Amino acid sequence: MLGNFEFANKTKLYFGENSLEFLNQELPKYGKNVQLIYGSGSIKRNGIYDKVVEILKSNGKEIFEDGGVMPNPTVEKLYEGIEIARKNHVDLLLCVGGGSCCDYAKAVSVSVHCTEDPWEKYFLKFEEPDCEPVPVGCVLTMVGTGSEMNAGSVITNHQTKQKIGHVFASEEIMPKFSILNPVFTYTLPKNQMVAGIYDIFNHICEQYFSGEDDNTSDYISEGLMKSLIHSSRIALENPTDYEARSNIMWTATWALNTLIAKGKSTDWMVHMLGQAVGAYTDATHGMTLAAVSLPYYKYILPYGLQKFKRFAEEVWNIDSSGKTAEQIALAGLDAMEDWMRELGLVMNLTELGVTEDMLEGLTKSTPVMTGGYKVLSAEEITNIFRASLH
Repeated sequence: MLGNFEFANKTKLYFGENSLEFLNQELPKYGKNVQLIYGSGSIKRNGIYDKVVEILKSNGKEIFEDGGVMPNPTVEKLYEGIEIARKNHVDLLLCVGGGSCCDYAKAVSVSVHCTEDPWEKYFLKFEEPDCEPVPVGCVLTMVGTGSEMNAGSVITNHQTKQKIGHVFASEEIMPKFSILNPVFTYTLPKNQMVAGIYDIFNHICEQYFSGEDDNTSDYISEGLMKSLIHSSRIALENPTDYEARSNIMWTATWALNTLIAKGKSTDWMVHMLGQAVGAYTDATHGMTLAAVSLPYYKYILPYGLQKFKRFAEEVWNIDSSGKTAEQIALAGLDAMEDWMRELGLVMNLTELGVTEDMLEGLTKSTPVMTGGYKVLSAEEITNIFRASLH
């Protein structure tokens, strides 16, 4: 393990089939006014909304609805949520949904008592909050982002064609509690389930593909990846297999709650590429990552050859007999591609609506990260986008 680091995570997790009951344990800790945050309304169709509202009312809470959070929450929606919170003096932001709802709730949280424009302050200048955040709680219905146990928030500005994530420095921005019931994920459409699975996998990769030391975090990452691959195949065949869905949900949380980033520089270039695509096309986040991953990894493979070789052998069980290090590493990426196609992921940008004439704009919208095995030039970013078209 290299360097010095801190680790703290203040989010309390309630996990399992009966975990929603623990909402009764958390609600008395907060004031009367609750802003109920959710997405397109699927929680009303599957009954989760009614269960949550019943618990809120039984605890004497005043509910202020904030529905319609989209998969890539916009800055306009953020302003709307801030206004709801300010007007009603809310004491708790309770999001019921997936990572987008959690991200959005955290962005509202740090903005309610702040007089500055949140887009400029937090997502352009990357400043930290200098005002008291409103507490956030999560009832998770879709897994992938890990937002239920971290301080990250991603907001999209369609006008400027930017999708920007800010991982806040303070653990005070993390949800105070998160309720994880794997059964709540059963009703997700297949394309959302597999997009979430790949988002989880890529979160692990972004941290794994950095550094050259013998790091405990890498061993944890390999175990998480192997568990995810195994459970994903079971869930693909039987989406209501509780064991598989519970393992996927737990892996998602540990993939991005900062544990496996310890002692690592971390990469995050795939996310920068994918988020640029998301800002232009509004495509599903996990699918944008899937479309750019392999061209990016094949390009940087020579610069991190030993880690890609290890990835092939430890995660994909590639037989190294008679092969060079490069052949082993490439065989690992081939195995990864086979798995991605097995899941039914989108494998190119053309399917997401990207055209050749967008490449210059996409390149300009892609921040360059420095923690991975290769710091990319603008030309290299354009070439990776071009390779991702087909």
